[in-house]
Amino acid sequence: MRTGIIFDLDGTLWDATENIAKSWNNILKKRGYNLILTKEEIAKECGKTMKDIADSIFSMIETTERYALLKECLEYEKSYLEEHGGELYDGVEEVFLKLNEKYQVYIVSNCQLDYVKCFLKYFDFKKYIPDYEEAGRTGKLKADNIKLVMERNHLDKAFYIGDTLGDMNAADKAEVPFIHAAYGFGTVSGNRIKINDIRDLPPLIDNLMEK
Repeated sequence: MRTGIIFDLDGTLWDATENIAKSWNNILKKRGYNLILTKEEIAKECGKTMKDIADSIFSMIETTERYALLKECLEYEKSYLEEHGGELYDGVEEVFLKLNEKYQVYIVSNCQLDYVKCFLKYFDFKKYIPDYEEAGRTGKLKADNIKLVMERNHLDKAFYIGDTLGDMNAADKAEVPFIHAAYGFGTVSGNRIKINDIRDLPPLIDNLMEK
């Protein structure tokens, strides 16, 4: 049986909110906007679609302009993160190594095109992640991208690990078990399986597979 462990990225594998805020603030200053974003404001938006993020953070800006501004922020963000990266949660590489002994590890995120590539390149993690998907590449919702990764990698079973309610809803829609990364940015409703440290994941997956 081919089993995939599919991760969300922001709030699950790393915290790049501080450097994302810095990169966006550079563009806002360049464009003459009297607006300074904090890492906390960025964290609240993680997991949302790009349109929803623009409508939330730049709600005071005219509709067409806000989407153009977000696009510029996102483009600059990628080059900034390629150079500065983000804060990797303790144990991520160790967990990738352990999981890949029995399963296959993937990433599915609602991020823009090539954002996942920035993460993989900065930490040299491509060797652990044979495939990933992002909303900016497919234009699809997270649930559809989870299914897409499963289909093209011929997975019989998968688990999705994420930190937000949106992650939980996407996993439910894709009909895969959800594991809440409770150390991340968000909270979820109901009695869901959770981990408080990513290093708790490999033995948990083994136990779930045995049931």
